[in-house]
Amino acid sequence: MPMTEIVTTASRPDLHRQARAALRGGWPTFVLHDPVSNDHRDQVGAYFGDYDVLLLEDGEVVADGRAVALRWDGATATLPEGYDGALVRAVAEHEQGAAPDTLCVLAVTVRPDRTRGGMAGRVITALRDRAVDAGLARVIVPVRPALKALYPLTSMADFAAWTREDGLHLDPWIRTHQRLGATVLAPAPRSMVVPGTVAQWEKWTGMAFPQSGSYVVPDALDLVEIDRERDRGHYAETNLWMRHR
Repeated sequence: MPMTEIVTTASRPDLHRQARAALRGGWPTFVLHDPVSNDHRDQVGAYFGDYDVLLLEDGEVVADGRAVALRWDGATATLPEGYDGALVRAVAEHEQGAAPDTLCVLAVTVRPDRTRGGMAGRVITALRDRAVDAGLARVIVPVRPALKALYPLTSMADFAAWTREDGLHLDPWIRTHQRLGATVLAPAPRSMVVPGTVAQWEKWTGMAFPQSGSYVVPDALDLVEIDRERDRGHYAETNLWMRHR
């Protein structure tokens, strides 16, 4: 039986390259070009590395979880705008010296060849343990439900209400959080915004965009807006805020 171990990225900086190479394929290419995430990467790594976790199996990275700490009063109306908003708020508050009270889980990634093995749940649990150890009162997640990509014309508010006969959600990623005790709070509009030129979007998606308009793109939860006259592609993704106990 393989030996598994949970470590933080702060305690094992030597694993950074291995983790990046092993887990990068778990995301659509266009997601990796979110400018807010890329602009804040260095600060997030420096400020919040003690919250991030890596799941190792026989010394190899098979999953990870990334999180930031911020202030939130528990009201739905005061949630960050989404993934990007949480990054900006967490970095700004840290630099201002504000004491955080909430852990925001930004991403959980499992190596593509190791999915469906319960590793995501172990990572989420480890992240929640980090929040407890740090004295943080709340844990929130801007969940990116993968099944939503099959329904890009459906609003996240409607999608959030789609449940199975057992009461759990239709989407497996939302169900993973629910089984760990999380509840749905509200949609997170404009959670991640990815601009680019038409050529960039064609490269990221492997599609052609011959005219201006709204396009269904593989793995995109919402439509991608293409403006050929201005040479611009624009994607604003809605995620779903969930809160863990």
